[in-house]
Amino acid sequence: MDKNKFVFVDKQEIEEEAYRKSLTYWQDAWRRLKKHKLAMIGLVGVIAIVLIGIFGPMLTQFSYSDQVNDYKNLPPRLDLYQVDDDTFIYLSGDYFLFSVTEKGVLVKRLELPQENKDIINKVYTYILDGEPVILDFSYNLLPGKKGYDYDFTLEYKGNVTHDVYKTVLNKIYPFGTDSLGRDMLTRTMYGARISLIVAFVATLVNFIIGVTYGALAGYEGGRKDNIMMRIVDIINSIPLVLYVILLMVMLGNQGLWTIIIALGSVYWVGMARLVRGQMLALKEQEFVLAARTLGVSKKKIIMRHLIPNAMGPIIVSMTMMIPSAVFTESFLSFIGLGVSAPMASWGTLANNALSGLITYPYQLFYPALAIAITMLAFNFLGDGLRDALDPRLRKG
Repeated sequence: MDKNKFVFVDKQEIEEEAYRKSLTYWQDAWRRLKKHKLAMIGLVGVIAIVLIGIFGPMLTQFSYSDQVNDYKNLPPRLDLYQVDDDTFIYLSGDYFLFSVTEKGVLVKRLELPQENKDIINKVYTYILDGEPVILDFSYNLLPGKKGYDYDFTLEYKGNVTHDVYKTVLNKIYPFGTDSLGRDMLTRTMYGARISLIVAFVATLVNFIIGVTYGALAGYEGGRKDNIMMRIVDIINSIPLVLYVILLMVMLGNQGLWTIIIALGSVYWVGMARLVRGQMLALKEQEFVLAARTLGVSKKKIIMRHLIPNAMGPIIVSMTMMIPSAVFTESFLSFIGLGVSAPMASWGTLANNALSGLITYPYQLFYPALAIAITMLAFNFLGDGLRDALDPRLRKG
């Protein structure tokens, strides 16, 4: 062979090109996860939701149970009517008048003495700083009557208006208030705390019971495996709502711990099946045979060899089950089987909003949006973890 046909490379250049830092399994998984844009968005979302749930309610001036009946059913955006040079009025859907600054800070709710209610003619006379504010929404102002295209007027110190001056954000209640005058922002953030507590406790129980049970069933095999998995089938055949009702009857109360116990008692069955399948495949591998040959105990084989090798699918499954637990808790609270008043859960907030859905849609919008964002964040993260932890999907 002619040596002139080959190009010889310097030895130092070869060593530089061949050198690459060795990565562990988890370092490689993190490297792959960072390349998954949706997974990183989900991770940021999960961190944000956890921080909001923990610290959010501490940063507001209200607690989840504080009631200000004068400020009930206020929306996040206020339509202001200018009745004087520096006097602005907001008219709520319940026909209450509020004095508001031009920047959207609520000052007070206007007084309405009982004798000032002319229900027959639909003329209400409120009191602002000793002066009357007349709200006239009589029938002669309805559209089509006498050519008017509005259905009420406001009169203060001789000034009459029916046009919205400007729309501003509600500075005191950014998410508005509910039917009892409670701050929706605080209650929504507190709902995140309730939902995450339930989700993480259910996940912890899921990990401890499900992984242990599934690992034992899969490693033992045979008759023991059949008996253990039939027990799982029986537990899985009973509806979750029935579990909650039975626990409420047995425990004699309705609240957070009832849901936690209910989820903890049934949510591990899916994990047990997953881990059992992993054990059935892994226990036939050569490293398990080598451990048996060396006399390693059954417990150590399961804890130190089998479960660590199945952690990828286990972590992915746990991440996917968290949004499922959040949704289940919200559903149970929505149908009245969740946390009791005045505690705020996203499902409870959605249930409370149903009666005024047409008039006050924001009361349902914010808890529903919180549920949707939480489920999307965890699902994005779980999808990225699946791609990062599954060796069969590795391409670089």
